Amino acid sequence: MHAMQYALTLPADYDMAVIRDRVARKGHLLDDWEGLGIKTYLMRERGVHGSPVNQYAPFYLWKTVAGMNSFLWGGPFQGIVDDFGRPSVRQWTGLAYEEGGAAGSPARVAVLRRQQVPGGSQLTVVRAEAAREAGRLAGEDGAVLAAAVVDPSRWELLHFSLWEHDTPKTGGDAYEVLHMSAPQRGQLPLSAPLGER
Repeated sequence: MHAMQYALTLPADYDMAVIRDRVARKGHLLDDWEGLGIKTYLMRERGVHGSPVNQYAPFYLWKTVAGMNSFLWGGPFQGIVDDFGRPSVRQWTGLAYEEGGAAGSPARVAVLRRQQVPGGSQLTVVRAEAAREAGRLAGEDGAVLAAAVVDPSRWELLHFSLWEHDTPKTGGDAYEVLHMSAPQRGQLPLSAPLGER
């Protein structure tokens, strides 16, 4: 599993209805994209859920690198480049993925929580703790799913969770989920004890 995100930070007076309309018109285009586990079309609006910015920031969980590359190189990503310029695209390696108790419900809110992996940490311990945290989040009331991913170039751990309600049981940056494409969600690898990986 691989995670990916790009964030378009927009002017404070930007009409976010433009983003809502864009997703309403184009969101379905990835509903059957080969290699895609999940794409969440995420938006933050200045002053809502404590956001200091207007931002469009889709977050992806890819089943395959081939699917991700076909999206970036000649796929729908070109539309973002044409309309907004080419954003920096962050990528993470998957550590854990768990379906939540509300897995069958539509996601309304996503939360992304970042943390640094402290120097001197035992990496097997960090990985196990990340998997436990994904399991804990997935077990909370209203959780649709939870994942933990890491960027080893920055040693940044990212906890990603989706919620069926507006009151997620975790801290971090909250986003409104405008749409979710999930063609191969059922094929994303569920967490397993480290000895079974």
